[in-house]
Amino acid sequence: MGSEFIAPIRLAILEADTPAPGIKAKYRSYGGVFRYLFERACASLEPPQSLDAQLSISAHDIVNDAGAYPDPETVDAVLISGSKFSAYDNDDWIVRLVQYTKRCLEGGRVRVIGVCFGHQIVGRALGAQVGKSVRGWELSVTEHELTDEGKKVFGMEKLAIHQMHCDAVFSYPPGTIPLAQTNVCPVQAMYIPRRMISVQGHPEFTEDMVREILEMRKYGGILGDDIFADGMRRVSNKHDGVAVARVFLKFLRE
Repeated sequence: MGSEFIAPIRLAILEADTPAPGIKAKYRSYGGVFRYLFERACASLEPPQSLDAQLSISAHDIVNDAGAYPDPETVDAVLISGSKFSAYDNDDWIVRLVQYTKRCLEGGRVRVIGVCFGHQIVGRALGAQVGKSVRGWELSVTEHELTDEGKKVFGMEKLAIHQMHCDAVFSYPPGTIPLAQTNVCPVQAMYIPRRMISVQGHPEFTEDMVREILEMRKYGGILGDDIFADGMRRVSNKHDGVAVARVFLKFLRE
């Protein structure tokens, strides 16, 4: 007898921003960026898997099209991307995203993954306060201290991924399991089994992507010289983005 067919997970990428020009030219949108991340994660499985065997990915521009949201009945999971916008603002599209996230979380069937801005949206949807971090920017490859549960979930003693944020979730929402912290941001990753997982960092970012964003923000007057230089010093450090994506894949199959 042949092995049982396991259908790919229907994952909707909720695109909360447009990538920087160089990233857009190569990947078109954040849907393409995450597709590239999950391709590498699937290839690193034992045994290696194709992306299409694991995931059926769709991308949805939720900033510019209020009708872009997928019907929750037609997907198994959503991933909320990063964004230059602030998750605590009350622009119509942000409020709509919070409401949609609540609907998915409360429904219990559609699983939710949050990345950076998406992590903050999940925090807000679950009742946590989100705002500007008093500790300022956190940039480039950053080492995280994992909780005991975080070590189990991520399968490692320490975690390092790219960061690009100055907003934060101020406390873990009720019912979530804390996974990681840094000196700048205590709420780095959180988890509810079979419901949601989110990270403040950017597992999808590569060195080239972060270099471009740092340079854009430096020459756009957003980052000062010292902060920019600090980020550039660590931009090429080894990071665990693909390992985090493997954890996302495992979460989707729980």
